[in-house]
Amino acid sequence: MPDRKIDAHQHLWKYNDIEYRWIGEDQLVLKRDFLPDDLIMEMDKSGYAGSIAVQARQSLDETRWLLQLAEQYDRILGVVGWLDLQSLDLEKQLDEFSGNRWLKGVRHVLHDEPEVQFMLQPAFVNGVSKLAKQNLVYELLIFPKHLSSAIELVKLFPKQQFVIDHIAKPDILNGKLNEWIIGIKEISSFPNVSVKVSGMVTEADHENWKPSDFKPFLEIIWKAFGEDRILIGSDWPVCLLAANYSQVMCLAEGFFEKVGNTALAKIIGGNAARIYRL
Repeated sequence: MPDRKIDAHQHLWKYNDIEYRWIGEDQLVLKRDFLPDDLIMEMDKSGYAGSIAVQARQSLDETRWLLQLAEQYDRILGVVGWLDLQSLDLEKQLDEFSGNRWLKGVRHVLHDEPEVQFMLQPAFVNGVSKLAKQNLVYELLIFPKHLSSAIELVKLFPKQQFVIDHIAKPDILNGKLNEWIIGIKEISSFPNVSVKVSGMVTEADHENWKPSDFKPFLEIIWKAFGEDRILIGSDWPVCLLAANYSQVMCLAEGFFEKVGNTALAKIIGGNAARIYRL
């Protein structure tokens, strides 16, 4: 078992209708504050020692706020924030955060961009090119249709650490694997790409999912990425649309128990500690 179990993906926010417009009217469970004390209570139930807090809105102010929380709460082990990678002021942004030990990575909500190849635009590519020098992970928040573009981006940066969020959000509800499998197998061939087993329950039947729904997808992830490039995350509180914190973590842990204690220790803590330099 690892020295500590690490939740590699969760969110925090002070809710308001303007800044969290992505939360729909049918998602009332998310329309409230979710703060570190709430998170710690959930982690304690499942034996998780710490977490990576990930951006939920594309704002430098949110990045600053998450970093302040990491300074205040020792259970927040790192932050994946947002920087404007296309900005002419990106160097200034990087300078502002370069000395902050809690900033571990950067993410953009790529799957909400209308252009599937958004990540291949020259300004965005230039932004990603600046991250390795700062030892920042780049997280890919994408759907299966974006995997071909993600592969092209990864090819450009063999020294950049990439992490795919939510196993690239396949259509678990309808059991559609084909397009996703092709992309996942190809992108996993790059040794600088890892994947988070997270965000799965919200891609399934929210009311009636069962562990067997996820098995075909997890089998592919295990074969493609192996014990050194898989992390698990709760995606709390977004997961509350379909499951509570403990259910989500037990789902992932339950599948990977079969791979042996050494591999399991990496997946539920060791890999996150290494990839995010905790």
